[in-house]
Amino acid sequence: MPDHRPHVDGARVLRDLKTLRGIGVYKTGVHKPTFSEAHMRSLTWLAERLPEAGLTAEIDGIGNVLGTSAKPGPKLLAGSHLESQNYAGWLDGPLGVVYALEAARVINPDPNATGAVEVAAWCDEEGHFGHFLGSRSYVGAVSEDDIDAARDRSSGRTMREALRDAGLAGRARASVERGRHIGYLEAHIEQGSTLESGGLSIGVVTSIVGIWQYRITFEGEQNHAGTTRMAVRKDAGLALARFCVDIDDRFPSLCGPRTVWTTGRITLDPGAPSIIPGRAEMLFQIRDDDPRVIERLEDLLRGMAADVSAKGRCTVTMERLRTGAPAMMDAGFQHAIEAASAAFAGGKSIRMPSGAGHDAQILATIMPSGMLFVPSIGGISHHWSENTGDADIVTGAEVFVDACRRLLAR
Repeated sequence: MPDHRPHVDGARVLRDLKTLRGIGVYKTGVHKPTFSEAHMRSLTWLAERLPEAGLTAEIDGIGNVLGTSAKPGPKLLAGSHLESQNYAGWLDGPLGVVYALEAARVINPDPNATGAVEVAAWCDEEGHFGHFLGSRSYVGAVSEDDIDAARDRSSGRTMREALRDAGLAGRARASVERGRHIGYLEAHIEQGSTLESGGLSIGVVTSIVGIWQYRITFEGEQNHAGTTRMAVRKDAGLALARFCVDIDDRFPSLCGPRTVWTTGRITLDPGAPSIIPGRAEMLFQIRDDDPRVIERLEDLLRGMAADVSAKGRCTVTMERLRTGAPAMMDAGFQHAIEAASAAFAGGKSIRMPSGAGHDAQILATIMPSGMLFVPSIGGISHHWSENTGDADIVTGAEVFVDACRRLLAR
């Protein structure tokens, strides 16, 4: 029997994504930091599209865009984010927003469809002012004091100033209406090579990693680089370098099969070639979907810091900057995505964890949540060369919309 239900318009999905790519364009990617002019134009673009899906649009006081429906029946929340990392890719975030918009445009006007898809674009998933500020605000996990304290990681501008300049000062922040939604569904590029290398079309996300971040500071003694003998130096930079090597030597014995760790930034003070650094700092991050693994690695890290301090050359202090609990994706959502993949992607799917953080892990604290991935060419993301083939984008949209139908019809 022919299927007379409205279907995904693949050309429309690609056109929408390429329109967003043209806002804040940088090489083949975008530069769209949170609350920048390009980011705000993208939010306005989305708000103007939402009525096409029978949704009432709102940009709230923290920069979330929310599209709500008055249609009776169950509601499914779907979305992602529209800002980017600096000078980065065009699909990280917008893909999930456009899929959600397309699902709403296809399902909401259909008189035979059950319920409605509501759309969200969460602000600052990329962490220019703080991690997951928009989705965390929505679930009630961001205070006014948090906003007062937030600073742009690149410029130091306060978030209050950014909100004022963006025309958002004084607006209320939207809060979740408990029980309104059957759950939350998000789509994203994989940001890895598992799907592409396996000839697969869809990743069914099983869990999202927790991210723990630290500032590790080494205090030594600043002195002249030419007159201070090597035997008596208290070189904080050298102590830091040895510490990094020690991490790579010792972590593998305690980590899990998918644990990753990164030293993302190193600074030396005063940072001059003729001065022995008296102070050095590293920003260090551990990711895993098992909190027990992260806890034992943190214990090891603290023990290593204590060992360095005990040797007397330099003292080491460790400050935990961020914790993020791992999140499990709902089994029913995983099943719906797999069934949709069987219908529209030839069953070329795989269950897999997410090594990156996403707003879905915040929404998962208050409602059933799920995620699907589409392939990333070369596994590249957070770079302007990030890309996904048009055919994979359209297939992903078809799977996403069908998964939404299945979830609403349960």
